[in-house]
Order: sequence, then C-alpha cells, then structure tokens
Amino acid sequence: MTFGERTVSKNYVYRGKILNVRCDDAQLPDGKPCKREVVEHGGGAAVLYEQDGKILLVRQYRYAYGEELFEIPAGKLDAGEDPAAAAARELEEETGFSPEKTEPVCTVYPSPGYTNEKIYIFRAVGAKEGASHPDEGEFLSAGFYPAEEVLAMIGRGEIRDAKTIIAVQHYFLTKKA
Repeated sequence: MTFGERTVSKNYVYRGKILNVRCDDAQLPDGKPCKREVVEHGGGAAVLYEQDGKILLVRQYRYAYGEELFEIPAGKLDAGEDPAAAAARELEEETGFSPEKTEPVCTVYPSPGYTNEKIYIFRAVGAKEGASHPDEGEFLSAGFYPAEEVLAMIGRGEIRDAKTIIAVQHYFLTKKA
C-alpha cells in the first residue's frame, strides 16, 4: 500500500512576503476526500561556526514566541538562492564572519505536518572576522560560547531552537567520531 495523497485543488487563503497559506482539497490513499492546510515557505539556511572549541551563537527576539532566543546564524532563502550561499550570507550579515567555505550538515523539515519549509544546515570553515550588517529591523547580538556550555544550555532548556539543537548535536556526534 502506498501512503501518498493526491492534490485535487490548491486553494490559496493568504499570500505574504514570507509565506503563503493554502486550504487544499485532497484525496486520501483510500479514495476519500479530505482538506489539507498548508503553509508554503521558501525555506532557510543555517550555519554553525566553531572556533577554538567555541560555538558562535546569536541572540535575538522572536516575535512569534515573545522572547529572546539563542540560535546559530540563519535566515530565509531568497528566491532561487543556493542554500550554501545563503548560509554564508547570513553568517556574515549577522556576525561579520565570512567563511572560506560551507559544508552541508543536513536538511531538516521543521514541521512536516503542515508546512513545506526546509532548513538547510551547514558548517562554516575558515571564517574571517569583519563587520556585521544585519537586515533592516533585525536586532541581535553575537558571541562565542564554549561548545560544552552550549550543550549544557540545551540540556537546561535555555536553547530551544530546533535547528540550533540539531546542528550542535551533529557537531558533537561528528567531533567524537
């Protein structure tokens, strides 16, 4: 048995700058009709940069949660933008560090039950420090934290951002290998 569903019609409810919302008519594998609510998102790129055993994190206010969060540098993909280029761009914009190269870590689906968003996670290699230039309306601070402390922050629930947790866990898994 296959589990695929067939889209009968895509019905846009909202079109925005960052996302679109649909309420689609679909057909289940058994042939029964159903509705599927979908948030379309162009995706994002995130990058972990480690230097001398310390991980670079940014702290910024996230409106949807009403609180400041620790995260690895990240941002949305521009239309047609290569995820690796976006990761390098975000690292430089948010922290001033410009990587010699980025290496892919993984691609994650943050909430596959209702959105098609993909986050491409990278590791920065050989970054050189320069001046940061955050996007207009973006207020954040950046700093290096000992890698073991970042892991402890995750354990204490101080870091709750999924992409950051995944990137840090990957860092520790591959570091010990």
